[in-house]
Amino acid sequence: MEDEGGGGGIEETNSRLMGSSGGESRWVDGSEMDSDSPPWSLFGDDEGREGYGSIRRRLVKKPKRADSFDVEAMEIAGSHAHDSKDLSVWPTLALAFQTLGVVYGDMGTSPLYVFSDVFSKVPIESEVDVLGALSLVMYTIALLPFAKYVFIVLKANDNGEGGTFALYSLICRYAKVNMLPNRQVADEQISSFRLKLPTPELERALNIKDSLERRSSLRTLLLLLVLMGTSMIIGDGILTPAMSVMSAVSGLQGEIRGFGTNAVVLVSVIILVGLFSIQQFGTSKVGFTFAPALALWFFCLGSIGIYNIYKYDITVLRAFNPAYVYLFFKKNSTQAWSALGGCVLCITGAEAMFADLGHFSVRAIQIAFTCVVFPCLLLAYMGQAAFLMKHPHSTGRIFYDCVPDGLFWPVFVIATLAAMIASQAMISATFSCIKQSMALGCFPRLKIIHTSRKLMGQIYIPVINWFLMIMCVVVVASFQSTTDIANAYGIAEVGVMIVSTTLVTLVMLLIWQINLFLALCFPLVFGTVELIYLSAVLTKIKDGGWLPLVFASCFLCVMYIWNYGSVLKYQSEVREKISMDLMLDLGSSLGTVRVPGIGLLYNELVQGVPSIFGQFLLSLPAIHSTVVFVCIKYVPIPVVPQEERFLFRRVCPRDYHMFRCVARYGYTDIRKEDHHSFEQLLVESLEKFLRRESQDLALESNLNELDFDSVSVRSRDSDTAGDDLRIPLMWDQRLGEAGEAGTSLSGETTSGLPSDEDPSLEYELSALKEAMNSGFTYLLGHGDVRAKKNSWFIKKLAINYFYAFLRRNCRAGTANLRVPHMNIMQVGMTYMV
Repeated sequence: MEDEGGGGGIEETNSRLMGSSGGESRWVDGSEMDSDSPPWSLFGDDEGREGYGSIRRRLVKKPKRADSFDVEAMEIAGSHAHDSKDLSVWPTLALAFQTLGVVYGDMGTSPLYVFSDVFSKVPIESEVDVLGALSLVMYTIALLPFAKYVFIVLKANDNGEGGTFALYSLICRYAKVNMLPNRQVADEQISSFRLKLPTPELERALNIKDSLERRSSLRTLLLLLVLMGTSMIIGDGILTPAMSVMSAVSGLQGEIRGFGTNAVVLVSVIILVGLFSIQQFGTSKVGFTFAPALALWFFCLGSIGIYNIYKYDITVLRAFNPAYVYLFFKKNSTQAWSALGGCVLCITGAEAMFADLGHFSVRAIQIAFTCVVFPCLLLAYMGQAAFLMKHPHSTGRIFYDCVPDGLFWPVFVIATLAAMIASQAMISATFSCIKQSMALGCFPRLKIIHTSRKLMGQIYIPVINWFLMIMCVVVVASFQSTTDIANAYGIAEVGVMIVSTTLVTLVMLLIWQINLFLALCFPLVFGTVELIYLSAVLTKIKDGGWLPLVFASCFLCVMYIWNYGSVLKYQSEVREKISMDLMLDLGSSLGTVRVPGIGLLYNELVQGVPSIFGQFLLSLPAIHSTVVFVCIKYVPIPVVPQEERFLFRRVCPRDYHMFRCVARYGYTDIRKEDHHSFEQLLVESLEKFLRRESQDLALESNLNELDFDSVSVRSRDSDTAGDDLRIPLMWDQRLGEAGEAGTSLSGETTSGLPSDEDPSLEYELSALKEAMNSGFTYLLGHGDVRAKKNSWFIKKLAINYFYAFLRRNCRAGTANLRVPHMNIMQVGMTYMV
């Protein structure tokens, strides 16, 4: 995490500015135009203009807004990887093979510790114990990963993206439940915004949508549910490496004399430190070894399982009869219910099938699980059960004991490698999950390093990486036993599953609009099973189950406080917007001197003039001739097509030379452009916007449908036919460049519009060129968020201390926006929320 930096900072307080807005706060939902904004006064109350402004807003017709949709920006290879997932047979099979190394590592290493944990609660006294536990494991895998995820949950993807936040963004597109109120109607015109769902509208779906939008408590509850699921996934990122690596290393205890618990802990810590230390180099160089290594691991599981079934007891096939589950519970009662906490470990990593969907396809994941993972896991567990039928006292290290003689060391090496790969997959999933939550405003800004130029999903977050490493080492050194870690592991896994079940049910009702009976069967069947497992693992809170709850609670508090503070800050900015009447009173000079140059003022508003602009007018002796309000906005879709990245609008009349640029990104988009390319793209897109606007006005003029606002803007001096637009530039320089006005900044001619029809376009293009040649300046606000004095104590504690601490220690806006420090001007402002 980095502190804010930047040269030429100007720190001012806003005691003269804040507090002048006394009415109700206005909520921006995208339907409000730039000219409609609450009063904001530089010089006190503006009562004389208030009546005039309200009448003017009612009588004057709004000008037609032209938006720029055809500007390519930040082109990154592989950013549309999910667009080409409809592959033929062989590419799909190749993709299915690759999923073995990324998706199924966690679930594939479960045979290392499942039966060891189950039979630590239930001692083996008869064949019913072994067959009942085996039947329970088999049907758990068949019901949750196979039936639920492979055939149902994978279909609830967001244009090829999966995971908890993908489900949340999908719901946000069909109901206005997003807590940050910066939604625009234009966002729905993005080509990937809507899904192709051939279902009729149902009254039930509309009622659900209406309830979610009207009741803020439901929106908050939905957000908390999503954040809780995300926190559980981060907890998995801590427990998976610790559990997998320690289980693999523990096999040395029975093979090497004198290799005790302390040695297992020491070797596990060394492997974990090495695993997290290589994260900074990325996974692209070793990614090709993942799938073959896991394929070899699954081959070993299946082969050893067949060998043990044939050698020891082929009658374990009787476990396909679910009656043994009933007999198992009848015989062991409370102990059997406690053993469910170990049984749930056989499905750890099931959520990865959905979370890692963005890198593969639904068909590839389905093929890999059905043809390789599922049968190999069944054979592995049946082989271990067959061995236990003859050797019931080998439950402590059942996996390594059932390995045929002479194959221990090769299997140990493969198991350790598989454990590391499983850990790697979960670490990468944690990075991706945090990146998505950052994009949707639910996590403090952190430094993200992209380790691959081709695969956008391969990222590295240093702070999170070292935090995970420290926590893993602490967990291994503290518990020193896979049994205690397993108690914690189960709670995190079942918690994520319950969140997914709830969100997918909401998707079924709201978006899929399927039959109500079928929609309710999903949570009734799978949710009931998951709640039963949750009741079992919650009994282990004292034995280590408290750990994921502590992790989840800490991350939930951080994410919710950050989102809560960000929403309050945004609402404060909406309330304190500068009124258009005040801007018109200031005139095109903005009450100061306009000098050549382009000022890029970064803010979060998608409508209106931000109050921080008033701070610059008060603090600076001059302002730039062209001002662009830049808003970096994340929309609830995975990827925004590059040609639909930018939206442009004009702010104030033409002679003000002020514009708004909304740069839209999806929650999986990455930003790696330097400021030079961004500046060039912005100027080119602004030029295209000006040409398009001029063409629209010319067409309206020919149809005698001129906008009233356009007429009022030109009527100030319409006799000069655009020669006197009050352009705040030096006239001698303007006259010298008049000959170049017919040529675009990029060397193109004014497409299809003769210069004598709209001479004002020539002057504006020339002004833009002069401003660009004079350079760019980045105008940034250094905001301090404080709770109002009459706020509750809890709110003051959350905003003044916790949220302020996160803002001070998270990645600075200047670094996050990748702007040059030499061209930065900052002013301070306090937001009272």
